[in-house]
Amino acid sequence: MIALPMISLAPLVLLAAALPFALHSGRRPGRLPAMAEAASLIALALGLGSVLQVWLSGPKTLSLAGLGLLRLDAISATLALLVAFVGWVVVRYARRYLDGEAREGRFHGLTLAAVACVLLLVQAASLPVLTIGFVATGLILRQLLLFYPERPEAQRAATKFIRVWGAGDIALILASLLLWRSLGTIEIAELTAAPSLPALAQAAVALLVLAAALKTAAFPLHGWLTEVMEAPTPVSALLHAGIINSGGVLLITLAGLLQQSAGAMAALVIIGGFTALFGALVMLTQSAVKTALAWSTVAQMGFMLLQCGLGLWALALLHIVAHSLYKAHAFLSSGGAVREVNRVRKPGPVAVPGLSAVARSFALALVLYVAVAAGFTVTLGEKSPQALALGTMMIFGVSYLIAQGLADAAPGALTRRTAAASLLATLAYFFFQVVAQAIWGPSLPAAPVAGPLEWALIVLAVLSFGLVAFAQALFPLWAHHPSTAGLRVHLANGLYLNALLDRMIGGFRTAAKP
Repeated sequence: MIALPMISLAPLVLLAAALPFALHSGRRPGRLPAMAEAASLIALALGLGSVLQVWLSGPKTLSLAGLGLLRLDAISATLALLVAFVGWVVVRYARRYLDGEAREGRFHGLTLAAVACVLLLVQAASLPVLTIGFVATGLILRQLLLFYPERPEAQRAATKFIRVWGAGDIALILASLLLWRSLGTIEIAELTAAPSLPALAQAAVALLVLAAALKTAAFPLHGWLTEVMEAPTPVSALLHAGIINSGGVLLITLAGLLQQSAGAMAALVIIGGFTALFGALVMLTQSAVKTALAWSTVAQMGFMLLQCGLGLWALALLHIVAHSLYKAHAFLSSGGAVREVNRVRKPGPVAVPGLSAVARSFALALVLYVAVAAGFTVTLGEKSPQALALGTMMIFGVSYLIAQGLADAAPGALTRRTAAASLLATLAYFFFQVVAQAIWGPSLPAAPVAGPLEWALIVLAVLSFGLVAFAQALFPLWAHHPSTAGLRVHLANGLYLNALLDRMIGGFRTAAKP
């Protein structure tokens, strides 16, 4: 008797609950929203059960006629639980947020269907199932982006999204065909265990990298993500239930295959690192809360691609989990953000660190990082160069925090608080790295041995992040310079790349009709 993975039932439950909304299209949903929340809660319970199931009885695969349909392991169980939890939160929030909307029932039905498709995606045991999950997710999200179809901005965002997402689908389909032709299999478990990659498989891996970059709104085709505010706020949160980070899910699922291609890993480092730096710089110039959060997601997805390119798969998965939770919360609470900020008592002029304070903060942060890294290495064993490099990039953010406490006008209490926060952030990085490796490490390949190419990319990434962090720390000193004001305008507009994409798709000529 085959033990059925519990979480495999969740997509069926959600689709069954979504069907009545389609049948009641255009009418008041009545008690159907309560049923939608109940279905999402059942999916969450099944997600919790799947975690317990994989812990007690190990990995499982559900197959039909020799084709792998769904798999249950530590990675898929984690992602399924994450998707089910965020989906339940979004459905519960939307019951009040959209109460009385003419299309309220449509939203609930589409949300349940979207969560079902993402659950299929994260559990896929073969490339055809994975592809079906991606295609279905894109089609449903397009409808959610068109929740207000009369808005030209929503039409433009949906058009950009479906073209970029569809291009990723095409890349994934072509990669699947090449892998089947070259390796003779489409089963994910067999693909990740392939001993070597012939030329056709190498081309397939390049297409997988392209698909992942398109799915995560990487530079320069990130424009649709910055316009998701044209849909209801719950859609922005729902994006973080395995949709915008589905490119990372694809890479982690096929990590063993991707890591055999040094060129693919290098491409992920370059694309991810540049997207992260670009998104972070543009985010600082945004005045609208939701737009700033969208640009933050662009930066975070770039950083996730960078982690995958370095071979830090467990940390990339931890990043997906942590970012999904806090960013979904940030979008759902964005409505009260301005009110809360205005309610806080203003402490007076902000202490601006000078060049000396910034230089000292970076030096202290690096000393702190080396000390903590040495302690963890002695206690728990040697860390890979990639993990240490990633920690160095993280410590540059800590340097910015320390700089505020070292400013000449900073009170002593601020200096002590920033020092304590910096120490905690450094300890947390290594602690969570150990936890992630313990939970998911056995199911993922270890980081590759760093050769000349890997070392060159590591140095390039560390220097790039360091220079940008140093410039950001000094920004208050030159923010009012005329040349800086001009640069700020250009950055606030994302260097006009989104406008170029609009011109390419004819977005400015989109009709204002539903």
